[in-house]
Amino acid sequence: MMKPRFIIGLLFVMAGVLACEPEKQDASKGFVQVEGGAFTLNGDSYTFAGTNFWYGAYLGSPGPEGDRDRLVKELDILQSYGITNLRVLGASEESRFENALTPALIQQDGTYNEELLVGLDVLLAEMAKRDMKAVIFLNNYWEWSGGMSTYNEWFGDGSAVDPADGDWEAFMKYSARFYKNKEAQEAYRAYISQLVERKNTVTGIAYKNDPTIMSWQLANEPRPGRGVTSIPDIPVYVDWVDQTGAFIKSIAPHQLVSTGSEGKVGSLDSMEVYIDAHDSPNIDYLTFHMWAKNWGWFNPDDMSGTFPTTVTKATAYLETHVEVAKQLNKPIVMEEFGLFRDGMEFDRGTPVTYRDQYYQLIFDFVEKEDVFSGTNFWSWGGLGVKQHPDAKWRPGDPFTGDPPQEPQGLNSVFADDFSTLEIIKAHVQNLNKQ
Repeated sequence: MMKPRFIIGLLFVMAGVLACEPEKQDASKGFVQVEGGAFTLNGDSYTFAGTNFWYGAYLGSPGPEGDRDRLVKELDILQSYGITNLRVLGASEESRFENALTPALIQQDGTYNEELLVGLDVLLAEMAKRDMKAVIFLNNYWEWSGGMSTYNEWFGDGSAVDPADGDWEAFMKYSARFYKNKEAQEAYRAYISQLVERKNTVTGIAYKNDPTIMSWQLANEPRPGRGVTSIPDIPVYVDWVDQTGAFIKSIAPHQLVSTGSEGKVGSLDSMEVYIDAHDSPNIDYLTFHMWAKNWGWFNPDDMSGTFPTTVTKATAYLETHVEVAKQLNKPIVMEEFGLFRDGMEFDRGTPVTYRDQYYQLIFDFVEKEDVFSGTNFWSWGGLGVKQHPDAKWRPGDPFTGDPPQEPQGLNSVFADDFSTLEIIKAHVQNLNKQ
């Protein structure tokens, strides 16, 4: 016969085990997950209308570039229209590029800018108050935040090619050498570890345990290179995607991992390359971007004449990527899309006739396809205003949604672009009905 004291002790142990069970079961509570080819959140379907708000950490900084009052106002405006998913910059590198962002998060000597990291802390804390989710990209194929080319220059790959000099093809090939630069990869991973393990100075929550962070993204628009000479490097690129995804998952198992890819155009115009890069257990969902002007579909000098062609090509591009998402049984996010204002104006308050039609086209398509799980328009300019007649960004200027290499106001959706915001609000409502 068991002694009463033993029985009481056993009951306490069993009670402790039972008390721990809900905690085990709730380990993923609050984190966006992927189940059956779709996003879920706390057991329910999760779809979203979002934006690119890459400069959010800069607004949160206690340094001279910070503006926390503006940050709070911006987030409140976004929330009021149902925009709850923000794609933000989580890495920038000190660079000599003419059109690079300053200050930078990562210095050449390997130190990190604590003020900007605190700015990211503040951003995430404010987003959490509003039930928003963040997608944080960790590098950039392009020069405007330093990016892969800067890593290459730091770690023995010769002088970087500055695209401001006009040779974009040489720049793109140089940038893609990052994937096989071992020292650069070590520094890149060291920063990822530091950021993912960071404890938020506002909330006290480690980033890897923060459900506000939906996804860590390998880079903004990573590409294998440019042209046929890049074809031999495709396996290197695909392996980099897989292995970097595995590395992030090893330290942040609750959060998703995405590539930041543009899709077919960013994959040497090959859907096979795009599929190979995303057909990895370490990549949770698909991303793609769509740039009608940059890709020659939409001509600012003949907007009415080229818009019908833009509609046709955009629809085909959307359809192509939806089919791949179905094939891989993974969610897909339309993560960047934008269009300039009528007449290529940059000032707030100028008409956005074609932009509104373009947004409506994309939202209508997304809403009818179950495999689509979200949209992030490019980009949120909020309360920003261009400061100079040439619309060029200069250090110390307030941020708009356009990065430093582009005219300020080019693709920005400002807080007073009410017609566009109402289209986005209706999109949110339609997603919520599904």
